[in-house]
Amino acid sequence: MKFDLHIHTRKHSPDAVTDPFELIKAAVAAGLDGIVITEHDYMWPEEELEELRAAEPRLVILGGVEVTGCGGDVLCYGLTNPFALPRGTPWGELTREVHKQGGACVAAHPNRWNQPFEKLVRDQKAELDGIEVMSNNMDAELRRMAANLLKANPHFAQLGNSDSHDPSTVGCCYTDFDAEIRTSADLVAAIKGNKGIAQANGRR
Repeated sequence: MKFDLHIHTRKHSPDAVTDPFELIKAAVAAGLDGIVITEHDYMWPEEELEELRAAEPRLVILGGVEVTGCGGDVLCYGLTNPFALPRGTPWGELTREVHKQGGACVAAHPNRWNQPFEKLVRDQKAELDGIEVMSNNMDAELRRMAANLLKANPHFAQLGNSDSHDPSTVGCCYTDFDAEIRTSADLVAAIKGNKGIAQANGRR
């Protein structure tokens, strides 16, 4: 199943311009089977997600959150209490709390903005489940560095995502999962089971 697991909307991310209903139309047009909305430090409640699901029942629509952690952004999935992960949480504490809640955590765009990714993981004793290896906001050099990180850390799940903030980039990169994903629990299991392959759809 083709999922874009890193998407923002103007409803809850001030740097995004995408209307949520534009988002789901763009996702279907991009050939996606599912999306995960990951606003900055905010997780959509189920009642809001249900409005989108009702508008486009062909699309699996889940909620996650991009936490602005101490040192960089972490994509968190399968959370039961996002309020336990406030902005600025150190990565070690953040990843352990995600796992305590039964979720999965993936580093967003590693090494972007000169982030010392490997030092950060080592010093903060981060327990990441995976990394983004491609997105709209990762250039060729960042993608090369991410590929090297995968070689050094073969246990990491690899995610391709758009990190979309406008409708034109939805699904430009995605993760193709060899798994049936209908719920957040399914998604967490697929990430932890390393069932995905990052792909680009040719638009970026």
